[in-house]
Amino acid sequence: MTIPPPTSRTNDQQTRQEHTAPHLDPHRKIDFAFLIEARDSNPNGDPDAGGMPRTDPVSGQGLITDVALKRKIRNTVSLLNEEDKQPGYDIYVEAGVALNAQHERAYAADALGSDASQLDAQQWMCATFFDVRMFGAVMTTGKKGRQAGRVRGPLQLTFSRSVDPITPLEYGITRVTPTKQEDVDNGKVTEMGTKHIVPYGLYLGEGHFSAPLAARTGVTSKDLEMFWRAFTLMFDHDRAAARGELNLRGLYVFAHDDKYGNAPARQLLDRVTVKGPGDATARSYSDYQVEVSEDDLPSDVTLVRLVG
Repeated sequence: MTIPPPTSRTNDQQTRQEHTAPHLDPHRKIDFAFLIEARDSNPNGDPDAGGMPRTDPVSGQGLITDVALKRKIRNTVSLLNEEDKQPGYDIYVEAGVALNAQHERAYAADALGSDASQLDAQQWMCATFFDVRMFGAVMTTGKKGRQAGRVRGPLQLTFSRSVDPITPLEYGITRVTPTKQEDVDNGKVTEMGTKHIVPYGLYLGEGHFSAPLAARTGVTSKDLEMFWRAFTLMFDHDRAAARGELNLRGLYVFAHDDKYGNAPARQLLDRVTVKGPGDATARSYSDYQVEVSEDDLPSDVTLVRLVG
């Protein structure tokens, strides 16, 4: 695969990149890999399997969807912005809020005026909602003439896949508070339930950031700073009975000098290798060997280790 030569940069562009941390520069292409550890937790339940941890039925490897991680990122951004309420950091895909109501906000905005077009509404959505600006959105529902079209987001995540096969377990649990009063009256003092966990799993996932698409949605360095902070904190603020021990063990960011990239993403991400026992016997992070090769790293690509 041949990568086209980098485009010429103006003095202003060169000065900007020299004064902005590589992973915070929205004018650079970025590829990154991350490691998620699950200990006695259910990292991503499958509703089609009664809430059991998601698995690849052929390989037995565990899976975490991109949707699950984006939900945690959205929730964390909302928490981080709770006190300051900075404009531009609202969340579009918010629990308990109808999407059509979010579109209506765009047309109701005083800045747009009564003759606002769909393009005007789309630009307002990008400026107002962090997740629209970063992840994109399909905003084609609602009343005719009150929609906001489609936005292709610059930042995308892959499914995360466990390095080795996992062993999903189901445990029976009891509680001493029945739901119905008649059960108490009839002497039923306990109820049964189940809990699904993975004893241990180390999941490897990847992400990609497109600078040209970021220019379309208006992503800034501040947005990237918010994203990386939310990514590193998302598990600490998502603890639950089924997710008591989800931890970010590694976050390795490859930032290109050029907005279109200076090397194939696959060649860079393959530098992150993880070796484990090869079966489902692992029970701690120390059972794995993680290596990130910097040998012969292209001079126009910078590796930033945010975690690990």
